[in-house]
Parts: sequence; structure tokens; C-alpha cells
Amino acid sequence: MDRLVNTVRPYAWGSTTALPELLGEQPTGEPQAELWMGAHPGAPSRIERGGLPDRTLSDVVAADPEGQLGAASVREFGPRLPFLLKLLAADSPLSLQVHPDRAQAAEGYADEEARGVPLDAPHRNYKDDGHKPELLCALTPFEGLCGFRPPKETAAFLESLEVAGLAPYVDILRARPGTDALREVLTALLTADRDEIAGTVDEAATAAARLAEQGADTAPGAPGREEYAAYAAIAQHYPGDPGVLAAMLLNHVTLRPGEALFLDAGVPHAYLRGLGVEIMANSDNVLRCGLTPKHIDVPELLRIVRFEPGEPGILRPEADDAGGEESYTTPVGEFRLSRFTLVPGAEPHVLAPHAGQILLCTAGTAVVHSEEDDGELALTPGRSVWVPAAERVRLSGDGTLFRATVAV
Repeated sequence: MDRLVNTVRPYAWGSTTALPELLGEQPTGEPQAELWMGAHPGAPSRIERGGLPDRTLSDVVAADPEGQLGAASVREFGPRLPFLLKLLAADSPLSLQVHPDRAQAAEGYADEEARGVPLDAPHRNYKDDGHKPELLCALTPFEGLCGFRPPKETAAFLESLEVAGLAPYVDILRARPGTDALREVLTALLTADRDEIAGTVDEAATAAARLAEQGADTAPGAPGREEYAAYAAIAQHYPGDPGVLAAMLLNHVTLRPGEALFLDAGVPHAYLRGLGVEIMANSDNVLRCGLTPKHIDVPELLRIVRFEPGEPGILRPEADDAGGEESYTTPVGEFRLSRFTLVPGAEPHVLAPHAGQILLCTAGTAVVHSEEDDGELALTPGRSVWVPAAERVRLSGDGTLFRATVAV
């Protein structure tokens, strides 16, 4: 096993304090949005040997795919690590986005390759031919948007803002069947003249801020202060952006620490604020709906979005029979996320050889002991270790440890 040296990505929406506080480091004053752990070519982890960063994890895997990943993982996903693990620290909204499924990604990638669209072109939609399901587990209270609200609930929400420019959308949401209504309204918002709709966006934002100040409506199912405040905050970051109104079509979610959201293909979503552990299939494919200066391909987006209203499925960890490992169950093979709560003096948790895995400490101290060479590594918050497929390790300590591996 090897300690990992990981890269912080300084995206503008990142928190200046959350990751430094977790890592026990001094803030730099710059946003620190994501800490990447894995073998993604954009920022592969490096393994630490002799106290110094050595080869990248990508090179280690490439030199011995089956030894590092396990035969089952290589058969299913090829000779590469199929997931990317992150610590994500948001202080302002990320773009409103969706991800394609496997077939859509393969089709879109092949089309752009055939048309000779450069991989680094700003209007390129598909960087690879893979899908990108993802799971976000909250370490702090975490706000986000996930999936479409039922149209009639959204109609009531928009109506409560008392903005005349929203009336046509309210009428559509009340009159049309659910999926048709959502498709028609989202299409209208994303194709509207930005200058013409900016006034409606600003009026809606002002109304949301006013209602947030007044406090929650006590009627069952009525919007509350937090929901109004969230949309008002989005508008502060993106004034006049039609994406603000598109965001109002979605469920507002606040996760408690330990709760998670699974985001499958076609589900529109945006992270707003908080610190969490994120795991995803190792793909770069993102189609954006708004809240971004980046390229938005409306026809392609409408091909990908699943216009299915409903409650966001909040996941809670499920304990195994022994009570030691708690897993977040998803239908995805490329990744599996679980956690251990380590208690001093308890019997160590034994992880039998299975597949390559990353172990990440998020609280306290976790001790990882290798039965391969009798070596031991102590992890503090934000620190991680790579364990090859054939290696058996024991976990002990006093804290919280997340385990990322494949689900095959």
C-alpha cells in the first residue's frame, strides 16, 4: 500500500477555508474546491515512497493492471481505475448540469470525433465515451438541487413569487402532462433572449429574497425560508441568468452529515454549498443547463435530460451484518463507497483482498496496517492511501474512514 499525494483544484466556486481546515493547513486565501484522488489524467495522484512523491498512480496501474486493480475490475472496465474520488468544498453554486448514459456518451463522442471537433474546444460536449454517474456524501450540512419537482409544486412555487413574467410558465406547468410540461418550460427558458428575460429573473430573485426574510410558510408542502434563500443566493452569483429560473424547476435538498445523493444519467443537478466526499465514474462528460459562462448546447442537452419529476432519493449508509462497514448502495459497477467508524480498543476491521481501493480519512486518526509487509500508515483528515487488489489490510484508530473501490 502507498500513501497518496493529491492535487487541489482551485475552481472559483470553491471554499477558501473548508479544505484547509479539514487538512489542518493554513488557508491560502484562494478558493480550494476539490481534492482529487485517483488516476484521472487531469490530476493523477502520486504515490509517496521514502517520504517523497514518486510515480503517479496512473503509472503504477499501467505497469500491473491486474495486480493493482484486480482481474474482475480489468475484465469489466479495462486496465484503468474506473472511478475518481474527491473531497468537494463548495462555497457558491456549481453549474446546473446533467451527465449522459453510456449509449448517449458513446454516440456523442463518436459524432464529435467524426466531425473533427478538437478535444479542448470550448464547444465540445464529450471528452470521452463514458458515462458519469456520481455519489455525493455530506461531511457537513450540504445544499444542492437534484431532479425535477412535480410540475404542480413548481407552479405553486413560481406563483408564490408574484412575478408577472412567470405566469406563462405557471400556466404550462399546470396545464400540460408532467414530462411534457417540464420539457416545454426548460426549453423556453434556455432559448429565451437573455436580455428580455433578465428582468423576470431579477424580479424573481428579489421576491425569493423577500420571502426568505419573511420566514417559512407553515402550510404542508409549502416552500420554506431555506428554499427561497437558496434561489436568492443563486441569483446573486448569476444575476439575470435564465439558469436561475431553470434551477427553480428542481428539488432543493439539504443533506445532513452522513447522508448522500446518487446522481444518475440525465438527472439535472447542482451543488450549492457544503463539504462532502464525492465519487464518480472516471469520465469528463458534462452538459450544462445554466449558471455558467461555459458552452450550453440546448438541443443536445434536451436529448440527454430525463424529464421525470419526483423526490430526490437521499441515501443513508447501510451497515453490513458485522456492523463494521456502512455502504451507500447504487446501481453502478464502477464504484462503491462505504465508511468505517473506528473506535479505540475495538477489534480491527479486516479488508480481504478484492480490488484496488482508496482509503480516505475524514475525521480523527485511522491506522491502516498491511499484512503484506507488516507496514502501517496513520491517516489524519484529508489523507488517503492506495491499497492494491491482492493486499489484505486491517483498520483501527479513532475516527472516520471512507473506502472507495469497485462494485464488481
